[in-house]
Amino acid sequence: MIGDLRQLIATRPFVPFTIQTASGAQLRVPTVDHIAVAPTGARVVVFADDGSAILVSALLIGHITVDSVSDQSTAA
Repeated sequence: MIGDLRQLIATRPFVPFTIQTASGAQLRVPTVDHIAVAPTGARVVVFADDGSAILVSALLIGHITVDSVSDQSTAA
């Protein structure tokens, strides 16, 4: 899962996505600046626009959903 996440982060142009945790929480990643992965891959930090951050263990990432092209054009 971390490999997939790193690939999404490196994709240009960046495509927004949502991380769903094992507990069902959904963490939106609208830009590449809103996410960081620890060098070991053990932790992921998702940043909100208000400056807060959520630290997630990579083991608790259940699913990643990538926005569709139609979602992006609607949001623009």
